[in-house]
Amino acid sequence: MIRPDAQLQAGHLPADLYRQLPAGTDPRSVVIVQAAPRSYAGPVGVVLAASAGAGSVIWVATVAVLELASVASTTAAAIQAAIPSLIGGGSLVTLAIKLPATKGGKR
Repeated sequence: MIRPDAQLQAGHLPADLYRQLPAGTDPRSVVIVQAAPRSYAGPVGVVLAASAGAGSVIWVATVAVLELASVASTTAAAIQAAIPSLIGGGSLVTLAIKLPATKGGKR
């Protein structure tokens, strides 16, 4: 058997373990318990799931922001086109700000 633990997996008692048995013990009644090999499938799966979840959240947030910007620009264009007809006259609407006069009557 090539690997050291292959004897144990096959159910054979290696000679060094056989010598450690108390006198009068039937070797056929001895059960050897081995620890299960370490599996990294769980932690790797959790990391992949977390990465995919974070990427999905970022993608959904980006799409939502871009959709909101699209809706805002469409709404702004519609309001800009509708304001002249809502105010009446259909002429150019401007906003004038009157500045306070400075000393000497000059601005």
